[in-house]
Amino acid sequence: MKLDQSRSISTERTVSLASLFNRRSVVRAGVAIAGLLAIGTADANVLMQAFYWDVPSPGAGNSTAPWWWDHLGAQANTLRAYGFTGMWIPPVLKGAAGGYSDGYDPFDDYDIGSKNQMGTIPTRYGTREQLEKCCAMLRANGLEIYCDIVDNHRDGDPGNYAFNYLDAYGNANAGRFGKSFYDFHPNVGQDPNVPLGSGENFNAFGRDLAPINGPSHWIYNGLNSAGDWLTKALDLQGYRLDDVKGMSTDWLNPFLNYGSLSGKFAVGEYYDTNLNSVQYWVSTMMGGRSSAFDFPLRDMLKNMCNNPSTFNMASLDHAGLAGVDPTHSVTFVENHDTDRSDPIVQNKALAYAYILTSEGYPSAFYKDWSSDAGCYNMGSTINNLVWIHEKLASGTTTQRYKNNLVFVYERLGGSHLLVGLNNNIGYGYNLTCATGFGANVHLHDYTGHAADIWTDGSGNATLSLPTATGGNGYVCYAPVGISGGFTPTAVATTQEYAGAQDLDIKPADNTALVQVCRVWVAAGQPISGALYYDTTSWTSSTNIYLELDNPSGSIQSTKTYTSTTTQGATLAGTAASTGWYTFKIKSNSTPTGNAKPAYWLRATYTSSQN
Repeated sequence: MKLDQSRSISTERTVSLASLFNRRSVVRAGVAIAGLLAIGTADANVLMQAFYWDVPSPGAGNSTAPWWWDHLGAQANTLRAYGFTGMWIPPVLKGAAGGYSDGYDPFDDYDIGSKNQMGTIPTRYGTREQLEKCCAMLRANGLEIYCDIVDNHRDGDPGNYAFNYLDAYGNANAGRFGKSFYDFHPNVGQDPNVPLGSGENFNAFGRDLAPINGPSHWIYNGLNSAGDWLTKALDLQGYRLDDVKGMSTDWLNPFLNYGSLSGKFAVGEYYDTNLNSVQYWVSTMMGGRSSAFDFPLRDMLKNMCNNPSTFNMASLDHAGLAGVDPTHSVTFVENHDTDRSDPIVQNKALAYAYILTSEGYPSAFYKDWSSDAGCYNMGSTINNLVWIHEKLASGTTTQRYKNNLVFVYERLGGSHLLVGLNNNIGYGYNLTCATGFGANVHLHDYTGHAADIWTDGSGNATLSLPTATGGNGYVCYAPVGISGGFTPTAVATTQEYAGAQDLDIKPADNTALVQVCRVWVAAGQPISGALYYDTTSWTSSTNIYLELDNPSGSIQSTKTYTSTTTQGATLAGTAASTGWYTFKIKSNSTPTGNAKPAYWLRATYTSSQN
């Protein structure tokens, strides 16, 4: 039986080349930082956290599992076709646990699965080449890429705060951005404007970096340069910032405005259910430069789902950070941490119904969405709600009906969307409420949970909300006849490959032709490589030879660069077939002081969508 509760409520509530070759002396010189206005997100965006804790991996001993970068790239077309617009990928740096690392114990800022360190070349997720192919496939389907940045700490030193890395030739203690004792807290004092302040546990996650109080701003500038390198290497559109409560905003704000990071989306993990604390970090400490995950809202949604008999649904009216600052709120139901330590154990679909019809930037969790072994197989539910979000949910929110059992609200943009949530697992719920659709309008429930209805002569709607069993106590009404899907639109990617002895790619060697990179290109698509290079002490006979090979290994095109060639001149070609295209490089007649010149190759191409 259904409880018959009919009453109308309508209460509206508004709611340069030199930077490439930045050896230690150059990094210490400092940089000029430009300011940036607040960055928000539009309604038409849905993010996916495209991993979960301990994804199966050959690197972690599971020989039958695919490498994660290959597995994710293979799903890029499907994910975009379902309406997702962005992918939050896991941390990409080599971790102290090698192939077993989930990425939150970062070791080397310039090893993304490309150096033989910590017992492995690949990370848990695969090699640098697999990562770049995955990113190119995501971009080829029009998906944005947000990389998880872990810059609070470093792990993997032998116990003395000394971090030394391999170079491009495998030489020990020769890699870029080594670190030492006084680069870390508590060996120097705590940085200013760290949200945790003196209460921070410096040993919580690893060696705590000191970008402000460390000597000569070595960490400050080094993290900036490494972030710029990573952004260019993967063609990133944004960042998820790990553990921002432990990082000084005196560094974090300039970091997000540095070089290629400037203007890109960012969302911080301010792990706190106190709304005032999260809002203060976003608006005051970060000046609106970064969004934040909406932990206050997620805590409410967890309580709603796990306690259906006692949770007050009326408290969802403009709840969390999304309720007061939706342009800086990234809403979520579950993530890799909460899934392990503080999970929603029932009725999870109702939480997804809320975040995917409400204001804010919603994020779905891969483990909830996927049908992979060990995942929760909620894909059909989440895909339907993503479609509703992208096609129907826009504009500000008006509350239409609320009590301790149900919450009904309307999104006022576009054709309007009327959402009803029932948290009663024993009974359905009948109600009548005002709407903004107008009189005598035919409405369809796009979840399939209830029959079509019509508004009456005054524009009111009578809803029959289904029981909340399984979390399915929700309806989403909009005018009948709205349809359509999502067509992936190919986007070219530009990935930059910096070759230098202290990095992970060899410089322009004067003794052998060396591989710069392989890129996965779709048939019929152009490929270009723009080369920048260090001409210090060159003579008239010095040159660099650049070669592009096709998938069969035959030379497709070549170009020779001298000191008089314009920096950034391109070597171009067209892919005759889909496959790997290889750039190779060699220097000739180089001077003793610059025998193996450093360079920077900007490869622009379009990957296949599948």
